[in-house]
Amino acid sequence: MAARTADQRRTTIMAGFIGNVVEWYDFALYGYMASFLSTLFFPGDDRLTSLLATYGVFAAGFVMRPLGSAFFGWLGDTVGRSRTMLLSVALMAIPTFALGCLPTYDTAGPWAAALLVLVRLVQGLSVGGEFSSSVTYLVETADPERRGFAGSWANIGSIAGMLLGSGAAAAVTWAWPHEVVLAWAWRVPFLVGAVLGIIGVIYNRHLPHSDHFREHEQSRDETSPLVEAFTVSLGTTLRATAFASVYGMVFYFALVYLPTWASEQAGYDLDLAMRVNVVATAVLLVLIPLSAWVSDHLVRRTRLIGLAMAGIAVAGYPLFQAMASGGSLAALVVSQGIFALLLALPLGAAPAMFVEMFPERDRLSGYSVAYNLGLGVVGGATPMIATAIIKWSGSGAAAGLLLVGAAGVGLLAVTLIRDRSREPLR
Repeated sequence: MAARTADQRRTTIMAGFIGNVVEWYDFALYGYMASFLSTLFFPGDDRLTSLLATYGVFAAGFVMRPLGSAFFGWLGDTVGRSRTMLLSVALMAIPTFALGCLPTYDTAGPWAAALLVLVRLVQGLSVGGEFSSSVTYLVETADPERRGFAGSWANIGSIAGMLLGSGAAAAVTWAWPHEVVLAWAWRVPFLVGAVLGIIGVIYNRHLPHSDHFREHEQSRDETSPLVEAFTVSLGTTLRATAFASVYGMVFYFALVYLPTWASEQAGYDLDLAMRVNVVATAVLLVLIPLSAWVSDHLVRRTRLIGLAMAGIAVAGYPLFQAMASGGSLAALVVSQGIFALLLALPLGAAPAMFVEMFPERDRLSGYSVAYNLGLGVVGGATPMIATAIIKWSGSGAAAGLLLVGAAGVGLLAVTLIRDRSREPLR
């Protein structure tokens, strides 16, 4: 494989970074605005029921991710990673603009909710292709001793996008009174997301191809890479799906659901909870590449991830009890900070680990399907499941048990994965 220049490496990293900024700003913004969207699209007397419906639509978008992953994974394994990245970003901008223009329940009645579901389904289809395509592209084009660091830039982009989404939601709640936000200002961050999508498309138009993909392209047989992922690589696909499921639950619980939980269950002001979330998310931008570097040079990826899951399993429930006990700002800041510190370990190390698990012939198909089945279907349903647990148990802190259980299963799942962080890509 020809060595890449410093400019080429920067170009590939920026491509993976920018694409994920666009995708995850758009997709995660819905979670941050859930408190408002529940009122606008699912009005009702029971606040928890309205939130449950809103998170159900959030989960519906994730259900489409496996379908998107199957299509984009197959496309990436047959025509190339860079073309797949461009198409997925382009398909994200349109539904985001549409969401910012939707009529609410007061205007269109039940049709408003139906249109919201449709927009989320299209968004989910697009997200199913972007992240795994960009990670595969980044890792395949990286120097062998920097695969973790290169792959982590997809998560840095994702976190940056989530940070922008969280910051946009917090800015809206800070800049306008609650009544104005409900009247029209809630649309602003979604329309901004459409502009970001156009920028992403422009930047991704001229990406260099993956040399690793080209080297293996001529040796492909007629077998579909999707079939390979569920036959020859079935065991790898199942292990990757199992870990992605609990990884997704932990991620969305601690970084997307927590502000709404703090507002609805622990008595914190929503704007305060969002601001704390923004700070914790910003810290991840520094911790993720550091974690990835550690996984490249000091501690193997599976061991680093196992350490994080063990820490969350031990600390999760006590932290939720502390936050639920009296609305203490210190409890919220410390808890969110600990979660961010522990989550930085898998966020830095896991992208390269997933790519290294699969052989080149079905790498993007297997990775995409496993990641999106786990992170999408299971992880995306986490806010809805947590809300249902609270409604059933009558205790806000009970949701913390879900986080602890997911982390415990994550620790078990990662022990079943062979670590290839010091081996050549297959």
